[in-house]
Amino acid sequence: MEAGVLFSGGKDSALAAILLARDYGVELNTCVFDPNRKVPAVQAAAAALNLPLRIRVLGNDLLEEAVDLLLSCGYPNDAISMIHRAAVETLAAEYAVVGDGTRRDDRVPRLERSEVQHLETTTGCSYVRPLLGYGKPEVERLAGRLLVVQYGETGSIGNGDYEQEIRGAICARGIDPASFFPPNHLQSLVVGRKET
Repeated sequence: MEAGVLFSGGKDSALAAILLARDYGVELNTCVFDPNRKVPAVQAAAAALNLPLRIRVLGNDLLEEAVDLLLSCGYPNDAISMIHRAAVETLAAEYAVVGDGTRRDDRVPRLERSEVQHLETTTGCSYVRPLLGYGKPEVERLAGRLLVVQYGETGSIGNGDYEQEIRGAICARGIDPASFFPPNHLQSLVVGRKET
């Protein structure tokens, strides 16, 4: 059975993919808004995991809707969760199993239990979050044991996180995105897999 896993190229989604690959044929899925966006670092991360990667285009309409929501709320959480929900629903239309790298401590992106139940009931897919029982320290330990990871601030590394394109869309409206996102927020990018 195939599982479609949302993949940013970071350590959390990489660990989720590794865990799911024990039981499923995993296909990684990176979501972008701009159909012309290139994600070579994410492609290299998928190659390091030796898993196939598909690039999914969610479209500029969703991006603009997310930016509108972010600007009306004054913070990015709801917008990022809305995008994540759309990405999960996109995969649920194609895969019997959909997974992601959300952890126990994550506030964003997050699907609530009722949303998960609705998704599974209406699509027939199983939504699996293998890191949901893991806190950040344990994810860091596992990542250190299994993966070679590069860290950098959002925009300084080429991962496939939603935030980079959201920031660009806010800038395109003549607004500085720095006031909406936490400063010095580190992102991760998998650059290799360790032999264990």
